[in-house]
Amino acid sequence: MLTETDGYAIVVAAIALYGLLLYALYRRGLIGPDRSLSLLGPALMTKTRRGLSLLDRIGRFRRVWSWLADFGVLLAALAMAAVIGVLLLDSIVALSIPASAAPQASEALGIPGLNPIIPLGYGVVALVVGIVLHELMHGVIARSQGIRVKSVGVLWFVVPVGAFVEPDEEEMTGARRRPRARVAAAGILANFGLATVFFLLLGAAVGGSVAPNANGIGVAYVLPGFPAGNASLQAGDIITTVNGTAVPNELALDDALARTTPNETIPLSFYSVSAGRVVTESITLTSKSSYTHDPSDAHTGFLGFSPSYLTPAQLHGILADPLTSSAGPFDGVILWIVLPLASLEPVQGTTATYFHVVGPLAALGTSGFWLLANLLFWLAWMNLLLGLSNALPLVPLDGGLLFRDFAGWVASKFKKGWDAARLDAFSGKAVGVSSGVVVFLLVWQFIAPHL
Repeated sequence: MLTETDGYAIVVAAIALYGLLLYALYRRGLIGPDRSLSLLGPALMTKTRRGLSLLDRIGRFRRVWSWLADFGVLLAALAMAAVIGVLLLDSIVALSIPASAAPQASEALGIPGLNPIIPLGYGVVALVVGIVLHELMHGVIARSQGIRVKSVGVLWFVVPVGAFVEPDEEEMTGARRRPRARVAAAGILANFGLATVFFLLLGAAVGGSVAPNANGIGVAYVLPGFPAGNASLQAGDIITTVNGTAVPNELALDDALARTTPNETIPLSFYSVSAGRVVTESITLTSKSSYTHDPSDAHTGFLGFSPSYLTPAQLHGILADPLTSSAGPFDGVILWIVLPLASLEPVQGTTATYFHVVGPLAALGTSGFWLLANLLFWLAWMNLLLGLSNALPLVPLDGGLLFRDFAGWVASKFKKGWDAARLDAFSGKAVGVSSGVVVFLLVWQFIAPHL
């Protein structure tokens, strides 16, 4: 069995071989700006003109694509404002975070496997799909605006990591501001559109094909040596009633236990994964202070288990339709976004045992269903991430191109005497400043907790 060290060694060896291959291709004169192979930083671009006719055919519906691209510009502007607002808020919150809880450098990059909350398998598939369609939309909108596309291709870094569309730089630079903005916003529009589609597909799959085994508190972990550990309760079970009181949420559970005393024997009902049904057992409680070591808990009964972050019913509702969450649509969407942070996505292991699959998708089996549902979640989540991150007013992202043109448009309204060269110089400085601010806000989140 491969160890973690073996894994790192394989990665280093693969990158070294990749570097040697690039060097060999370069020495043979096969890599260059005018060749079918060229470099974008350390990434290898394999260019081709095949498929350009397809972009022409799709992009010929100029009016439709122009309308959609204008909507994309609006979406990009709203996303840009939202992300900057979040970064500003985070910069304030970062001052109150202790150094021990500071984010790690690996969390700054949305790279599957490197970022601890993005799983490698689901993340890579979702990232490739998002990047490929992001770039293809750039090509379609460029052709609809009469801007030539020189080539399309695949981007490699050891393995394929995405695709690209190479518009003609001279035509792009010489185009009017509005068509240029449409092309820049096209990728963001594609990512938000894909996020919406996969979001709806996930909701349909979860809402119609899976249900919690019971309505209650999910057992994430049973503490050994405490009453729950001495009974037949196990991770994956769902506690439904405590001492005859229904516990649909953690608040109800706390209230029910607050009315008990140490050494009291109470009935506990729970859905047992092993039995496949709700069972009731008598269980003798211990003192809560034996776990918390807080004297004020000495007269309160204690079971000894860790509840899931969300109840199975809450998790089902968030995955099926966060807009109808009992916490409200805004909080529901926020909970949907942070499911990976709570280790509730991908749904697997103990979390998956809270549910049973019904309907047509039951033919996939429990593991097959959650493989599909998790993939849909990450396709939606990664495309949302790509759309938001690309909206940042940061060179060379799409948001940087949009902000540059926006700055030039604003300057042209207030500085009527400026010629094109001066407007272009001002736009360049403006996007340079915005890029610096964005980089500072991103880095600040990692520095501030240590000050």
